[in-house]
Amino acid sequence: MADVLLQDLWFHQVDDVVIEKVLPDRELVVVQARTSAERAACPACGTASARVHSRYVRRLADSAVGGRPVVIELQVRRFRCRQHACPQATFAEQVEGLTFRHGRRSAGLQTVLQHLAVMLAGRAGARLAHALAADVSRSTLLRLIRRLPDPTSHTPRVLGVDDFALRKGHNYGTIMIDIETRQPVDLLPDRTTSTVAQWLLDHPGVEVICRDRSVAYAEAGRLGAPNAIHVADRWHIWHNLAEAVEKTVTQHRALLREPEETGPTSSAVSLQATDLEPRTSAGPRQSGRLSDRVREQHAAVHSLLNQGAGLRPIARQLGLARNTVRRLAHAATADELLAGRWTGRTSILDTYKPYLHQRWAEGCTVARRLFEELRERGYTGGESVVKQYVHRLREAFPHDDPPRRNPSVRDVTSWLTRHPDSLHDNQAQQLKAILARCPALGRTAEHVRSFAELMNNRQGRHLGQWMDTVRADDLPTLHSFVNGLGQDLEAVIAGLSLHYSSAAVEGHNNKIKMLKRQMFGRANFDLLRKRVLLTARGRS
Repeated sequence: MADVLLQDLWFHQVDDVVIEKVLPDRELVVVQARTSAERAACPACGTASARVHSRYVRRLADSAVGGRPVVIELQVRRFRCRQHACPQATFAEQVEGLTFRHGRRSAGLQTVLQHLAVMLAGRAGARLAHALAADVSRSTLLRLIRRLPDPTSHTPRVLGVDDFALRKGHNYGTIMIDIETRQPVDLLPDRTTSTVAQWLLDHPGVEVICRDRSVAYAEAGRLGAPNAIHVADRWHIWHNLAEAVEKTVTQHRALLREPEETGPTSSAVSLQATDLEPRTSAGPRQSGRLSDRVREQHAAVHSLLNQGAGLRPIARQLGLARNTVRRLAHAATADELLAGRWTGRTSILDTYKPYLHQRWAEGCTVARRLFEELRERGYTGGESVVKQYVHRLREAFPHDDPPRRNPSVRDVTSWLTRHPDSLHDNQAQQLKAILARCPALGRTAEHVRSFAELMNNRQGRHLGQWMDTVRADDLPTLHSFVNGLGQDLEAVIAGLSLHYSSAAVEGHNNKIKMLKRQMFGRANFDLLRKRVLLTARGRS
């Protein structure tokens, strides 16, 4: 370990290196050294001087060795400046690569902590620094980031522009991305037209601007880089088309539900109200959980009576109440106890059972939905009664095929805006039936597929023809979408023709969210800007 330290400090023009002690309680390695240079240069005027004014010892924390913290006790000299006109009469010598002014750490450890702060910020960086035997606080790491020089921003040929939330719903900034290298160029504190335009004026040379369809960024590009080509992002264009399709589907949502069959079904023919009704005759019930238990108890009691047992021993043996045993003993047959027990029993659901049978035959088997329909018709009972009866219906008349759920507006919108090969067979069948029932949606589907082919094949030159075709059709929501394209037509045509996109910008937006969460509430703009730019450049 001494050889390693000797080589390291000899490189920094330091001699007389010794390992003085290793403290067992603190596990601290202390290295004593002194400088060996004959002269030093004045930091103010640059004049070399060999006139020593005084000497003192600096204690520098250095990178750990063998898992132990290292402290370098370095004896340095203070020199007199030979230039009488220099405002700095004396100055302390610095060892290149080891010390810096007012520093209590070595330059190597300072660099390591700066990289650690940029990558992990406060709390996470402090925990890792502690594991590396370099204890620093989270606030110290944040100060190290702020003391770093501002990263210089270059002018990219292809620039990506988008906004990001400093505080969602309140404050927004702007991120600039070099689309060709996919690296961040700069962060701006707001998303106003004047700020973005001024940045473009200060960085001439931008040839292509990739952006969303924001009016502010479009105007800023025209003011700051009038000769640049604007490229509207394809994802945003397709998203706007999907919103227009969803509005069209919403207008025709009544036709999304499959028409109900009016003819009788096999379930309706076979389902009879009397099949699940309780018995109302005075005769005894011949089957059922309660009747079977009464018959078993009656047989057991009379068997013990024939053996000469009394009522009390029978009650104790069978675990029955004495009055129950007495009733069983006095009845000649079990039918005497069962006769009339279910006579006249009614349910609050009796009035609504014909409607339940009808809906069950039509394919509605969801108890919750049936309960809501009954409640609209005046039913005042509980949902559990309906669930129990539906359970009995399900056991008696099971459906071979469960009824298909009617597609929602979002489902149909997704089917219309997805590639046909990505749809399942049942989705394709449902969509085909819906388009057959609704001609307007059928025409919408044709326009969507035509636009998708135009976009995927980079045929932006045919956009005007597609827009004329849509205008000639009676689809108001698509007309609004076409009118929006006309307001930024050149950028949309470029977006549908060129291979540039804002995908890299969206990716860095997600990284900004991660960095903000990592720094909790201390991610001010200056700190966030340095972390975004330095982190990306450190990885590259």
